[in-house]
Amino acid sequence: MLLEYVAMTPEELSAAIAQELDKTIESGQLTLTDNAELPLARVERPKSREHGDWATNIALQLAKKVGKNPREVATVLADKIASIPGVSTVDIAGPGFLNITLDAAAAGTLAATIVEAGESYGTSDKFAGKTINLEFVSANPTGPIHLGSTRWAAVGDALANILEAEGANVVREYYFNDHGTQIDRFVNSLLAAAKGEPTPEDGYAGAYITDIKDQILAQRPDALDAENPAEVFREIGTELMFAQIKESLHRFGTDFDVFFHENSVFESGEADRIIEQMKQDGQLFESEGAWWMRTTDYGDDKDRVVIKSDGNHAYVAGDIAYFRNKMTRPENPADIAIYMLGADHSGYVGRLKAIAQILGYRTEQIEVMIGQLVNLVKDGKHVRMSKRAGNVVTLEDLVEAVGVDAARYELIRYSVDSTIDIDLDLLVQKSSDNPVYYVQYAHARTAAVERNAVDAGVHLADGVDTGLLNTPADTELLAVLGQYPATVRTAAEFYEPHRVSRYLENLAAAYHSWYGLSRVAPKGDEPVTDLHRTRLLLNNATRQVLANGLGLLGVTAPERM
Repeated sequence: MLLEYVAMTPEELSAAIAQELDKTIESGQLTLTDNAELPLARVERPKSREHGDWATNIALQLAKKVGKNPREVATVLADKIASIPGVSTVDIAGPGFLNITLDAAAAGTLAATIVEAGESYGTSDKFAGKTINLEFVSANPTGPIHLGSTRWAAVGDALANILEAEGANVVREYYFNDHGTQIDRFVNSLLAAAKGEPTPEDGYAGAYITDIKDQILAQRPDALDAENPAEVFREIGTELMFAQIKESLHRFGTDFDVFFHENSVFESGEADRIIEQMKQDGQLFESEGAWWMRTTDYGDDKDRVVIKSDGNHAYVAGDIAYFRNKMTRPENPADIAIYMLGADHSGYVGRLKAIAQILGYRTEQIEVMIGQLVNLVKDGKHVRMSKRAGNVVTLEDLVEAVGVDAARYELIRYSVDSTIDIDLDLLVQKSSDNPVYYVQYAHARTAAVERNAVDAGVHLADGVDTGLLNTPADTELLAVLGQYPATVRTAAEFYEPHRVSRYLENLAAAYHSWYGLSRVAPKGDEPVTDLHRTRLLLNNATRQVLANGLGLLGVTAPERM
């Protein structure tokens, strides 16, 4: 059995400080001014570990609310925080920062907390009760998944996992664009291939067109003689292409809950009904024979045509109907709708946010993320390497070159608003220069350490003494482990999965350093001691956090490499 301990995660320390703050106000030692509210008591790691394990600026936040100098407030709170079980010292720094040092036993119990929590460590209920519709990839079914959409496949799936870890109900959605000119170009390309004609000037080239053409003719040998050949090629061709897209994404570890067909809002009359309602509600205005939406009132760069002067729907009509559909579905109506769009869709940000407000929703209920371009680099030069899609690099190309894990990790580890150059030579290296290898190797190393320790007779059930985790390497590794829940929470709040991958690299660095300085298994005939067992506890805690973080990214956590 593990020893009894006083848990001291960052969240628990913050909660304890909040309790002491409440007591201080209730006792009258500090008095809030009229209508003032207590600020949240948050802790963070100080930039220099010499300043303690944790730091809080609660005294600075509270000073004006109680009408006192920040250092006066800090003096009162320092004594209160020092009384919290597990806190060793509290020092006042600068204008009123409070630097908190935990006693070694309390700091070390974080390792026990992690091991006992297992896969649930780092999760919370922050978004509990919220349904988030997350639409990503949504590539047109006119060809294989290209590199830009592959980025969204990785980032979107990781973001969904992170939001679920914070308690959200996430609906992963793929918007199937089957209502536009690009489908016509795809069909015309298939027809030309079937007739043995050159690819149309605005058509699609690549071996995949021939593959799909052959499959269509295998199913319908009479396709070219049908009453409407284009309709036959459209129906079967888009179905075959989309099946390939789904399979490619599945092999990449990305699956969806909903595949929404754009055409459905027009065929069902949903688009016409909502547009008619908007006319009646005065949300559209007529000009020059067309119906417009005054999106400039809500920050868009220009007003948008909804119904053209010839009576046909403009593209934004589908956007309106689709957003309303997401927010009002009988099952899983969205509280928040997140759109992940490519760099060529930057103009959609103002348009979609305006639509949401015109329809009566708050701006925070819609988030539009724009992903920048992805380039492949080999031998220091940008490369085009597709075998199937002409000059377009596909998901399959990237996976074939570096594997699923490396591809996903590399696409996730950068902010989506930055352009990525993926170094193919680097991602196949088995070295610390390769980020995914570096993190995965750390996990494999923790597994090897545990196997060797158990073989040597080191068992946690025989008891641990967390007070023994007192070396600089111990405290540094514990410090990084303690940051994991806040990292996941922040990644969810800001929709930034790259925060998790960067955290994992920091954790791997701290662990590799600790490993070089800390022996877990006894050497030779050396007897097993509490120190060996306690170090195994810290090793296993690291293993758990690495596995949890990699799991959020959809990357495997190997036990051997």
